[in-house]
Amino acid sequence: MIIDWNNFTPWSALAGGALIGISASLFILLNGRIAGITGIIGGLFRPVAHDAGWRIAFTLGLIAAPLVWLLFSQLPEITIDAGYELLVIAGLIVGFSARYGSGCTSGHGVCGISRLSPRSIIATLAFMGTGFLTVYIMRHLLGA
Repeated sequence: MIIDWNNFTPWSALAGGALIGISASLFILLNGRIAGITGIIGGLFRPVAHDAGWRIAFTLGLIAAPLVWLLFSQLPEITIDAGYELLVIAGLIVGFSARYGSGCTSGHGVCGISRLSPRSIIATLAFMGTGFLTVYIMRHLLGA
């Protein structure tokens, strides 16, 4: 992934972050639930009678958002410098880790830290640190 620093503007990132924060706050205030994606989607695999509707709506919103964006602008070009095998392995590791850590980046990193949850702060430090270390090893030590 390469960032085009000549065309980088922090305003869209700031607006996106603010929208995520507002959305997560409204979700917990109005629904009483954490906006953790793995927990929301995971709940669809073990449905409870009156619990599936909002989970389906949330998931459809995640899928629909880029489609709505296309009505107003082009999606940014995405370049992934990895093979499918590595992506599958990485996805399985992330999925396992999210279940093992009782949450994902959205649950711990956005909602947990904003609630000053010690468990979420530690989990976020752990997955961010692991990510930094992995990139350093892969790019600087192994040259991949």
